[in-house]
Amino acid sequence: MPHTNYRRPAGRILVACAGAALVALSGPGLRAQGVPTAPVSQGPLPTVRQPVTVVASKEPAPADRVAASVTAVSGDTIDAAGLATVSDASILAPNTFYSDLSARKISNARFRGIGSSPANPGITTFVDGVPQLNTNSANFDLLDVEQVEFVRGAQSALFGRNTLGGVVNVTSRRPSLSAWHGWATVPLGSHSDQSVQAGFEGPLVTDRLGASFSVGLGGRDGFSTNSVTGHTLDDRSAFAAKGQLHFKTGGRWQGNVVVSGERDRDGDYTLGDLASIRTNPFTVARDFEGHTDRDLVSTAFVARREGAGVNFTTTTGVVHWRTFDETDLDYTPYPAAIRSNDEAATQFTEEVRFSSSRNSPLRVSSAATLAWQAGVFLFTNSYDQDAINQLAPFVLSPDLPVAVDIHSPQSSLDDGGVGVFGQGTVTFHQRVDVSAGVRVDWENREAILKSFLDPSVAAGNTVEGDRTFSSVSPQLAVSFRPRDGQSVYASVGKGFKAGGFNPASPPGSEEYGEEEAWHTEGGIKMLLAGDRLAVSAAVFYIDWNNIQLNLPNPFVAAQFYIGNAGEAASSGFEVEAEARVHDKLNLFGAAGLTHARFKTDSTIAGVSLSDNKIPLTPDYTAMMGAEFTHTLQESSSLFARAELVGYGGFEYDDLNSARQDAYMLTNLRAGVRRARFFVEAWVRNAFSTKYVPVAFTWFDPNAAPSGFLGEPGKPRTFGIRAGVGF
Repeated sequence: MPHTNYRRPAGRILVACAGAALVALSGPGLRAQGVPTAPVSQGPLPTVRQPVTVVASKEPAPADRVAASVTAVSGDTIDAAGLATVSDASILAPNTFYSDLSARKISNARFRGIGSSPANPGITTFVDGVPQLNTNSANFDLLDVEQVEFVRGAQSALFGRNTLGGVVNVTSRRPSLSAWHGWATVPLGSHSDQSVQAGFEGPLVTDRLGASFSVGLGGRDGFSTNSVTGHTLDDRSAFAAKGQLHFKTGGRWQGNVVVSGERDRDGDYTLGDLASIRTNPFTVARDFEGHTDRDLVSTAFVARREGAGVNFTTTTGVVHWRTFDETDLDYTPYPAAIRSNDEAATQFTEEVRFSSSRNSPLRVSSAATLAWQAGVFLFTNSYDQDAINQLAPFVLSPDLPVAVDIHSPQSSLDDGGVGVFGQGTVTFHQRVDVSAGVRVDWENREAILKSFLDPSVAAGNTVEGDRTFSSVSPQLAVSFRPRDGQSVYASVGKGFKAGGFNPASPPGSEEYGEEEAWHTEGGIKMLLAGDRLAVSAAVFYIDWNNIQLNLPNPFVAAQFYIGNAGEAASSGFEVEAEARVHDKLNLFGAAGLTHARFKTDSTIAGVSLSDNKIPLTPDYTAMMGAEFTHTLQESSSLFARAELVGYGGFEYDDLNSARQDAYMLTNLRAGVRRARFFVEAWVRNAFSTKYVPVAFTWFDPNAAPSGFLGEPGKPRTFGIRAGVGF
């Protein structure tokens, strides 16, 4: 699209937004709710911090009773901070880093140094209890979301495969069974950002059956300009929808059916030579302007029966996604190469779980009770990819005057598996919890991997494989609550990430092995100062074997493969705090340190990685902020929110040959709310910090003289948003 100049409004809106925030923060203080779906409370905020319930252990439990590091981002916080996607919410979790490209399908989570490729993640996202087996479906618009949880540490004893570093739990907001509500928000932002959202909810049968429906429609112009055509390159356009039914019977049954979908039509990647991107971050030069399309549909059905002594829960999920993208593969103004990549997957998952009743655990003695859960998990996943590098005449060889299509890969991967798990927690004197659990996972992977040229100027290659993987994942945790609102815990557990097949890889690297890690963690969780201050802190050590790395294929441009690189270790510290310093002012912050290194004798492709830093792992993460409100009249108030988000330096690759230095981002938001209506101004990356969050090795010196391709981080964006609830 033609580039639009926003320089004049930028200054005025930025000054207005910053000024409003400063004026608001100079007074005494609150918590802003971005999408009021019911009348806004006219009284002050409660001075006691409200309890947080999480599903980090599958069964709902207070966060301070869970022996793990959990950051829960509520729907109110999502609205107040203007968080649009799961990766946006991750700024609130310490030692958490998402490596995102401009196309939203590529968004890989990393906790405490652990992560991996889209097809074999180290952190799995669960949406209403349904795992997203590929990260292509794991980053989406946060539409009608009740809570996002970032659970750090090995979770394989309960959640199984590919939760080596943790899980992300996304829970949808349940429809009301008592009254009808609706809401709508309309923004107007820089780069023609117009992302409208609306929804409604209410009872179809009072106290028995509720329904909700929400939609999001929007897009923006790109941040980067193609100097060859003058067009913006990374435009975005999307439509998302979610429908729910929530039911309760007259007996003990309740359940939810959630159907959601997203249609993304994004522009091209804005990759360029790393050195050039750092010098001139939002300008590239190429003859071909591509696109990235994604279609995602998912269904979750959860039914639960709460009995007098035993609960029963079943979770069924079906997820289908397809992506198709085209890009200028040579990243130059010359018509040398184009890449098209067509991927699709369909997964089915089923979990059946039994657990002790929350209110009547088994009594094993006069001083001890037992809470337990056990279940079985089944899954199938079918994945297909056809990636084509289209080379112009004479590019493959100066003696070849015809265009050549290199299919690498054309692949089909079929997975299926089963997991059986159990966990028991004995509580002594209502103060000490001793928890032990174990899970056994088994899965089979089949692959048909083809690489060939069209026309057939050279011999192709076909690899067919069939492998079985299994793992036993134990976990032990002990926690002690010296008084209500305070707990100390320690845990040790094993996590694993399955092995498998690479759709395309260098010869001899078609398969990769399982990755395993042992996690040891200790922490505290406390409510202090009359419950006005909440603090949690943890130390951890991770020792993992056969670490999987996502590596560029030197023989096929823009194709990555997974390789095992030996042993590594990660240790660190993290802390989170939230304080109500006044009825009107809430302060919050989080910080984490991570020291993640390859061990001696770790190698990849024969090259030593000894004592190198694990790539894409910031030395630290830091975030601090404030929320404020001030009542103007009985039915109206001012509100403001400010955040400072910092990341320490990190390496781009396993050889540590290029890195991003530490950087900090500032986000501001301020506005006015009156009864059911609000209007606000916002700015993200207020000081236009320039950074390159993702870069990778590139073997063509014409496209990348520095040896790396990178993509710039988001520039300063700003705008206004208005909303109404009814």
